[in-house]
Amino acid sequence: MKLKITAIGNSAGVILPRELLARLRVAKGDALYATELADGIKLTPFDPKLAGQMEVAERVMRKRRALLRKLAAS
Repeated sequence: MKLKITAIGNSAGVILPRELLARLRVAKGDALYATELADGIKLTPFDPKLAGQMEVAERVMRKRRALLRKLAAS
């Protein structure tokens, strides 16, 4: 899919077609995250840094499940 860079005020932007927005499951006002890869740029509605942090948090919660239950019961 070829997209054109257009002027938006003093900046430049790309207008995403409705079909692409639907495939990304995003709407006007949502955030997209750009990740630089060896062969280009990846746009995703998910924050890769937050995803990594959530993986770490889930590992800690699984490992310390009993302790977290005791804290919740207090």
